[in-house]
Amino acid sequence: MLIAGIDIGSRTTGAVIMEGKTIVKQCVDFNGSQPDEKAVSIIERFKPDVIVATGYGRHMLHKKTGCRVITEIKAHAMGASFLYPSCRTVIDIGGQDSKVIRLGEESKVTDFVMNDKCAAGTGKFLEVITQALGIHIKNIVLISKDVKQNISINNMCTVFAESEVISLLSLGVDKASIALAILNAIFQKTASMIHRLGLKEDVVFSGGVAKIPGMGKYFAEKLGIKHIIVPEEPGIIGALGAALYGSCL
Repeated sequence: MLIAGIDIGSRTTGAVIMEGKTIVKQCVDFNGSQPDEKAVSIIERFKPDVIVATGYGRHMLHKKTGCRVITEIKAHAMGASFLYPSCRTVIDIGGQDSKVIRLGEESKVTDFVMNDKCAAGTGKFLEVITQALGIHIKNIVLISKDVKQNISINNMCTVFAESEVISLLSLGVDKASIALAILNAIFQKTASMIHRLGLKEDVVFSGGVAKIPGMGKYFAEKLGIKHIIVPEEPGIIGALGAALYGSCL
């Protein structure tokens, strides 16, 4: 029996197809303008027997297909702890929201904090700001290593932060210094959530932002820990958790 876990996010849709407890297929695709249609196309491609949806678009897919649904918090906890049983904290930074989840000794959710009110510190924020800076989003950590000035970004609102970056460039501030200021601002936004829960290792970093080269190492250094686990494909953790939930039904 094939089980599909589908995580419909704001920017991408991840899918994991499992047979029992074995992953047989996985994918992450950009949504385009109709994320529910992207999810349906994945279902048609793999033809699973059981479908479980998570992410902000899970209810849309439920209305369209009658599939089961699971919260993002539970899905990410199940997915991260399946791959990494020692996981006690999950940091997930996606396209338009971010969350920190604490897990107990049996990989059960004990607490969480979620920011879904604005795009501050998320993938969309990074996308807009790096475009204003004139660099590729994947290069922001690498570029930030050549800092010449110690500056900070004062606005976390995406629109105001974009204007601030443009102003800094016009004043002759180098891109590396601005890049580091952006990273520090994103870290502080996430750190405020981590500190509310209390950091406990091991830490798993999921979501699209985790795919940026060097981002996991940067977060680990700022948090003062030896390492953060970044999955090979950080974008499928929620979908994996949804599939695992389906296998228990």
